[in-house]
Amino acid sequence: MAKAALKRLSDSEFEHIAAHFRALSEVSRLRIVAALQSGEHNVTELVEITGLSQPNVSRHLQILLNTGLVERKKRGLNALYQIADESLMELCGVVCRGAAACRQRRLSTK
Repeated sequence: MAKAALKRLSDSEFEHIAAHFRALSEVSRLRIVAALQSGEHNVTELVEITGLSQPNVSRHLQILLNTGLVERKKRGLNALYQIADESLMELCGVVCRGAAACRQRRLSTK
């Protein structure tokens, strides 16, 4: 999003964007998002991949679902979760690259 576009947002649009950032501001949810990068998974698979408990995974998935970052689809008796919009992965890439560059700068000044 260009700087000019950000300035034209309404208060409700800013709140919607802030909700997305709040959802991504928790380590466990970032682990779940990272696991979903490889494709759709059910809760059991996400428990195995992330090392989180089943209740924790379910709770965090609900938050990610409520913000629209993740979507759920039924396949038989299984509920499968996947990234709802690939722009989420673009955002994560930008943030990860920025964080790595910041860390590198801090390390090089010590």
